[in-house]
Amino acid sequence: MRAQLVRNWCEPKDLELTELPDLKEGPGQILIDVKAVGVNFPDILMMQGKYQVKPPLPFAPGSEIAGVVRAVGAGVTRVTPGERVLAVLPWGAYASQALAAEPQVYKIPDVMPFEHAAAFTIVYHTSYFALVYRAPVRAGQTVLVHGAAGGVGVSAVQIAKALGAKVLATAGSAEKREFVKGLGAHEVFDSRDPNWVKEVQRATGNKGADHIYDPVGGDVFDLSLKCIAFGGNLHVIGFASGTIPNCAMNRVLLKNISLVGLHWGAYQLNDPQKLPEAMAALFALYEQGQLPVQIGGVFPLERAVDALSEIASRRVKGKVVLSCE
Repeated sequence: MRAQLVRNWCEPKDLELTELPDLKEGPGQILIDVKAVGVNFPDILMMQGKYQVKPPLPFAPGSEIAGVVRAVGAGVTRVTPGERVLAVLPWGAYASQALAAEPQVYKIPDVMPFEHAAAFTIVYHTSYFALVYRAPVRAGQTVLVHGAAGGVGVSAVQIAKALGAKVLATAGSAEKREFVKGLGAHEVFDSRDPNWVKEVQRATGNKGADHIYDPVGGDVFDLSLKCIAFGGNLHVIGFASGTIPNCAMNRVLLKNISLVGLHWGAYQLNDPQKLPEAMAALFALYEQGQLPVQIGGVFPLERAVDALSEIASRRVKGKVVLSCE
């Protein structure tokens, strides 16, 4: 098998493509021949040793895979050899083979290509958990999505639209704004121009957005407090800006707003039954054509460094995928 290894905490350019012995499944494990790998920003943090999960060295980074079951260990009943599946791993995805525990594996719909399956779980679960479980969006409400051209942003636009919301969005370039409009957003504003706050107020009749989905943090979070509706929900998804904001709590009090955090990974430990429920709902929406996965680039496993460069530079629209075909 081939794998991109992190031998010491490093930058993406220091990944090492290595030939390793084939893996062997153990009890409760599923051996998967990997066809596609989802690439995510936390992969970079994991390589640098800055992520909350620090695997033992050496390791292959990455969490999302899609492929074909090669073999199953004793006690596995969820899948059988030859079936098409996706899996979410703690790490180890940047490889041509992977081992997954049975609860981490899901059969994928026949209509879903491997590239879509590898790009599906983390971003769509993040937005589904935020907008359905944590603070449910109701039909007719307004949802403002920041960073709307990125992986989680795209999923938030699509899911909010599927829930019957009016979707507003921000993005940092004209090209990205056109891309987001193509996803079905009603209006898209320039995130680099602070006047987007006034534009949100205009678009909502000075009411403000009922839900604001923020994977950016920093100044975007602060400005969002100026255009959130009375009783609104500010969904704290992440800090792609690199700045974790503080909040003046008098603003929370005066507008009766809720700050709603979403750490999807924590559900795997604290409420794991939510994961298969959400996956079934998301697969159904995908098969209905309401969640067209947006792939911003496909790179062979050997070019993982280039794929990560697309993520780090924020050039990508949608998700980046590695191919192991």
